[in-house]
Amino acid sequence: QVQLVESGGGLVQAGGSLRLSCAASEIIFSISDMGWYRQAPGKQRELVAVLTTGGRTNYLDSVKGRFTISRDNAKSTVNLQMNNLKPEDTAVYYCNAVVYGTIVRGHYWGQGTQVTVSS
Repeated sequence: QVQLVESGGGLVQAGGSLRLSCAASEIIFSISDMGWYRQAPGKQRELVAVLTTGGRTNYLDSVKGRFTISRDNAKSTVNLQMNNLKPEDTAVYYCNAVVYGTIVRGHYWGQGTQVTVSS
């Protein structure tokens, strides 16, 4: 069974930092592109950052230079370091795995973690 468990959300003032972590099932971690999405109230879910199995990264333009995605293969964890946070970063952040296995494959989601940035 694929599980994605997020942690690290919270309330922070503008200009502050937060680090989100997502612990994934070991069975799928090495065969998955891992990413973070976010959804603000009344808006569509959007891709924030992705890190592929090949090590390529892609970021939402508005977070480039402020957010960094990384993965710890030994712990089957993907992290999102968020610096210089802005009120417009306020959203529920979701961990996402795109699994390319033969038995297990597809898109999987975590339960989400709230990030609130006050001005």
